[in-house]
Amino acid sequence: MIVNPDEKGWEIIYQQAHALLAAEIGFAWLPAKRPLHFMQTLAAIAQHDDGQKDWTGHYALTPAGAPANFTQLPFSLEQARQVMKEARFQGRWRSLLTSMHLSFLYKELRGQKQEWDTFLDEQQTNQKLWRQQLKIKKAEARYAYDFMQWCDRFSLILCRNELPEMERALEISNGPDGIRYEVTLLKTGVVQVNPWPFEVAQLNISVEARCLTQLQFGSDQELAQAMWQAPIHRKEWELSKVK
Repeated sequence: MIVNPDEKGWEIIYQQAHALLAAEIGFAWLPAKRPLHFMQTLAAIAQHDDGQKDWTGHYALTPAGAPANFTQLPFSLEQARQVMKEARFQGRWRSLLTSMHLSFLYKELRGQKQEWDTFLDEQQTNQKLWRQQLKIKKAEARYAYDFMQWCDRFSLILCRNELPEMERALEISNGPDGIRYEVTLLKTGVVQVNPWPFEVAQLNISVEARCLTQLQFGSDQELAQAMWQAPIHRKEWELSKVK
C-alpha cells in the first residue's frame, strides 16, 4: 500500500487502486501510439499489483508500529510467484508484461540468493518463449512494457503527492515513444502534462484513499481492522493540455 503523511494521520491508497489509476491513464493515450493488444495491456497495468500477501506476518507495519509504505517492505519471492501465477490465468500477453515488470523491479537482487537468481532466470526464459509463441518482436514487447511503466510511474507520482510546488516541472519518464514527458501542478490546481500524450484535451481522473487518525498500531490485524473502518475520500486531478 501507499502511505502518505497527513495532517490528521495517514492517507493510505491500496496498491490495486493505484494500478487501476495507472490503467485509467493508459486508456486515454493517443490511439496512434497505443501498444499491441491494447485492452490486454490495460488489464496487465490494472492488475500488476495483484497477488499481494494477506495481512499476516509483519508486512504491514514498520518497527515503530506505523503503516508501512510499499517501498519499506522486503522482497517476497512467494509474492512474486503469486503475481505471476495470477497473470497466467489471463494469458501469455499479460504474463509477458507482468514478467517484464518483475524483471525490472528485482534485477538488482541478482547475485544475493540462488533462489532469487533462479526466479529471475525463469522470467527471461519465459519471456522469450511467450514472444515466440505470440509471434511478437522483442521491440514490440518492449514498447508495450515501456507504456505500462510510464502509466505506472505517472500514477505513483499522483498517488504519492510528488507534484512539486511553485509550478515546477517534474519528469514522469521517457514514454514508449522515447519522448521525455513532464508534469506540472499549476496554482489553479490543474495538472499539465507536456508534451500532451492523450486523445482528449482535458482529462479528469481519480483514486480512492483512506484516512487513518491513529498513528501507531500493535499488530497487522489492528491495522487491517482500522483500514476497513476508515473513512474513504476520492483524490481527483484535472489534467489539461498546455495552451
